[in-house]
Amino acid sequence: MQGSDKGQSTRLDGRGLRVGIVQARFNDELTTALAKACLGELARLGVEETDIRHVTVPGALEVPVALQAMAVSGKFDALVALGCIIRGETYHFELVANESGAGVTRLTLDHRLPIANAILTVENEEQAWARAEDKGRDAGTVAVEMAQLLKELK
Repeated sequence: MQGSDKGQSTRLDGRGLRVGIVQARFNDELTTALAKACLGELARLGVEETDIRHVTVPGALEVPVALQAMAVSGKFDALVALGCIIRGETYHFELVANESGAGVTRLTLDHRLPIANAILTVENEEQAWARAEDKGRDAGTVAVEMAQLLKELK
């Protein structure tokens, strides 16, 4: 058995990987910040701009259906879900957070395709801004790492 994967991100190489990104437009400034950080990280890891397909959808509930279309196409090694759900005064927050998250997880398992879930679920806009850059960057890293791992495990 091999040792720990600690420090794995320093060995990540995204060259040749094809990555699909689905970004919700609801809370657009925040999701654009997520996307910018994700795209920057993918570029840093060697994923070519021409190997990235970035689309937008109205909101977090629409993210899974676009991810599903990408997964079914067979054109991608990894996908990324970007969105931002901010708690309001109604139950709608829980519905959107739970259903979008469940949809992303189901697609990951059904299609055996890594999907980095960076749909933020936060109490307020301040929390979202505090997390946007790191979570966007993390999504890029996770997409590359998991795509590499699944190729290795085949």
